[in-house]
Amino acid sequence: MQNSAEIIRDQIRTVPDWPERGIQFRDITPLLHSAKTFRILVDLFVQRYFDSRLKLVAGIDARGFILGSVVAYELNLGFVPVRKKGKLPFETLAEDYSLEYGNATVEIHSDACEAGDRVLLIDDLIATGGTMMAAAKLLARLGATVVEAAAIVDLPDLGGSTVLRAAGVPTFTVCAFEGT
Repeated sequence: MQNSAEIIRDQIRTVPDWPERGIQFRDITPLLHSAKTFRILVDLFVQRYFDSRLKLVAGIDARGFILGSVVAYELNLGFVPVRKKGKLPFETLAEDYSLEYGNATVEIHSDACEAGDRVLLIDDLIATGGTMMAAAKLLARLGATVVEAAAIVDLPDLGGSTVLRAAGVPTFTVCAFEGT
């Protein structure tokens, strides 16, 4: 019998050479499409963080919104979107970062959280760690504590989880895919 992590991993599709040649894109949409695997995934995160005394869940644009908002709802917490540059309508803080195939900027509303808030940071995967690190820095600039950076998939060969942990950001992923 498969455990929950194996069930989740088996539903993730690998798309070769997307968005660029040489990239093995890990597509979570089949996992979301299945009511069973989506429920298993959400339950994994809810059970993990049920007693964590969190105040908020912060989800990273865009797939982190899908999982993060559902987890926030199930834990009876507020949700904070961390968006790509230029997508938020109010006063923002911005953080630039590098990712496996370029550079980008994420932003957060300046009033997204308060000093002392305990926040779960969530996205679909951790590759180089750039997006998660940038989001964690934004939350820290607002005075929040990132309790954990969580994702469905870790791509350990790209080193992101190692970078996050070395920076003092606790990290959790459901499954890993070796190789790029």
